[in-house]
Amino acid sequence: MAQGLFTLKQQLQGLIQKAWTGSIATNYVEYLVVAGGGSGGSSNGGGGGAGGLLQGITNVPTGSSITVTIGSGGALVNGSLAGNSGTNSVFGSITALAGGGGGGYSSSGLSGGSGGGSGGNTGDASQAGQGTFGQGNSGALVLYAVGGGGGGGGAGTTAVSVLSSGGGAGIASAINGTVTTYAGGGGCRGGATGGTGGVGGGGAGAGDSGTPGAGTTNTGGGGGGARGSQNSGAGGSGIVIIRYPNTFKDAVSVTNGTKTSITGFTVYTFTTSGSITF
Repeated sequence: MAQGLFTLKQQLQGLIQKAWTGSIATNYVEYLVVAGGGSGGSSNGGGGGAGGLLQGITNVPTGSSITVTIGSGGALVNGSLAGNSGTNSVFGSITALAGGGGGGYSSSGLSGGSGGGSGGNTGDASQAGQGTFGQGNSGALVLYAVGGGGGGGGAGTTAVSVLSSGGGAGIASAINGTVTTYAGGGGCRGGATGGTGGVGGGGAGAGDSGTPGAGTTNTGGGGGGARGSQNSGAGGSGIVIIRYPNTFKDAVSVTNGTKTSITGFTVYTFTTSGSITF
């Protein structure tokens, strides 16, 4: 008899949960918005800055259609140039700013969501790109040397010489159910080995041999700095991820978003631009 009552209780709890699931109007979502990272500089180049990273909770009025824009990574460069900035990622009114490009031999790093690397190894190019408060960190400033690009969670590291300046670390998120790190800065051009890319998709800088790494796609990672006449590492594209409790009603329509389910939540991941309507 006791076993039968226990089974009945389980069945009733299941029916109650099913009745509530998907029955409440969606009125807020959690979000992660990461912009495109900057490319590394060329000819003793600094690392590219990671794309800006924003996360939090925002209201979504019933019936609202929200545009999603995925920022592209900065294009690679060649010829003593500063790297290119990426482009912004946007979720409705929330805008993550693009990462700045790393400095080249005679040009300073560009500012952006997570800043750029420092300039190359000339006296006129010793300024690091500055990060944006709340989105990321600045690149390293290394006078007469090159620095790593700023990351979402830390600044580019400052080397005592041209040899070892790495990209700033990114920020880890489990919004999609798996812990993943985003927005790592790019490493600078180094000596025997280049500066390491920041955790979170940052590309490594070139050493005396080898080529600079690109920022990882859909992480917002910065590209690595190049030596000599090499191409620099391109920046990584951005990403937008949202989730909401599975007791909320599902989206009415979605363009280019991939739906997954984790315990207690519905998740949409955008790796290309699209939209979602609630």
